[in-house]
Amino acid sequence: MHTTLEKNTANFGVAWEQAYGYSQAVKVKDTIYVSGQLSHDRDGQLVAPAALDEHGRPRDFDNMAEQMRQTYRNAAELLAQFGATLDHVVEETLYVLDVGAAFKAAGAVRKEVYGSDQPAVASNLIGISQLAFPDQLIEITFRAVVPD
Repeated sequence: MHTTLEKNTANFGVAWEQAYGYSQAVKVKDTIYVSGQLSHDRDGQLVAPAALDEHGRPRDFDNMAEQMRQTYRNAAELLAQFGATLDHVVEETLYVLDVGAAFKAAGAVRKEVYGSDQPAVASNLIGISQLAFPDQLIEITFRAVVPD
């Protein structure tokens, strides 16, 4: 006997949700899974895009903190659609083009968004070679738990 898993979803309505075919967040029982978030605004435009070199790669990583802040704001907005906040996050994974720049920015930004010097959040930081958009420096996934 096959039973259907109840899933509730949240989206922003940006073009790539339908083009790629996914939901920004999915809630199953008491757990919210947030897809990789980036620093886009409500119109789908990247906030603080990196300046690109002649090869179309980021020239520097000076906008890492600003992109990171917007990424957390987007995650908070999705969580709010389920009545949750960043306080409900139990795990995050940061995918970054430059690990050193991410470490430099992440300490202050994470303390700011979680409101603690040592948030009760498991965190993974992974250096990768490419993200969805050339001027994107970071993408973050989240898992949150909301008690019934």
